[in-house]
Amino acid sequence: MTESEFLDLADSTLNRIETCFDKLNDDDVVDVECKRNGNVLEIEFIANGSKIIVNSQAPLQEMWMAARAGGYHYKRVGDEWRNTRDDSEFFAALSDIATQQGGAPVKIG
Repeated sequence: MTESEFLDLADSTLNRIETCFDKLNDDDVVDVECKRNGNVLEIEFIANGSKIIVNSQAPLQEMWMAARAGGYHYKRVGDEWRNTRDDSEFFAALSDIATQQGGAPVKIG
């Protein structure tokens, strides 16, 4: 994938995440605030102040996620972002981590 293709895909991934969390917030599923600055998306859970940070790393063509549970790197495999260590899928992992940190069942995707 070219750098331009990666940047477009990373941008659409970050937009998708932000849209999902905004809808969860609007639907009163979880009290969350998203802040986007370029290729960095900060997701803050208002009740406990914890954060999940998702950002793209263009030189490596990876999406990175940092959360209480740790830091994770995802590469594009086919139509999915896959964890470089355990091959887990990005949106499933984000849903699990957001559920743990936010205190309510969260489904991102």
